[in-house]
Amino acid sequence: MTVRVMLVSPAMNAALREARFEGDAPLDRSGRERARAAAGLVPETGLALSGPSERCRETAAALGLPARTEPALSGWDMARWAGRGLDEVAAAEPAAVAAWLGDPSAAPHGGESLHALIGRIGGWLDALDGPDGTVLAVVEAAVVRAAVVHGLGLPARAFWRLDVAPLTLTELSGRSGRWNVALGRPPAGPPAGDTW
Repeated sequence: MTVRVMLVSPAMNAALREARFEGDAPLDRSGRERARAAAGLVPETGLALSGPSERCRETAAALGLPARTEPALSGWDMARWAGRGLDEVAAAEPAAVAAWLGDPSAAPHGGESLHALIGRIGGWLDALDGPDGTVLAVVEAAVVRAAVVHGLGLPARAFWRLDVAPLTLTELSGRSGRWNVALGRPPAGPPAGDTW
């Protein structure tokens, strides 16, 4: 069965603005306002899911989605780096950050390696079978990037070359072993006079 998977990246929050490893921070005021403004633009689906982070759950609620939380769609586990700024970690642990950026199997933070993230999200994607063949999920940008890398069979290092803006939709369609991807567009196009 062909499945259509629509992944919406969550709205903005302070952690994203400050280049901090995700942690579990809520949306900021601007993020909430933008998510509410996009509520009518989200495509209809048979199954709506949300990653477990507060940011994903808040975005799904602001978009008006009756999303159920899916633990398999949690963001990248950064363990002891969670909530810390990239600059702070790079200054304190330059060799660890270099290893993390250069070796997809490295997990100097004590959490999940890039290979593990891609494998986890790829396993979820390949096992998917939506009730009407369509699934929409609000997930962290790292989850979107991991899904694209897995879906297209890209090398793990391609993960670092993919940008996912807040409140954009990335669509994968196909099935295990054969996915097509439409990247980072507004859910249904921006409303007149608005930018995402």
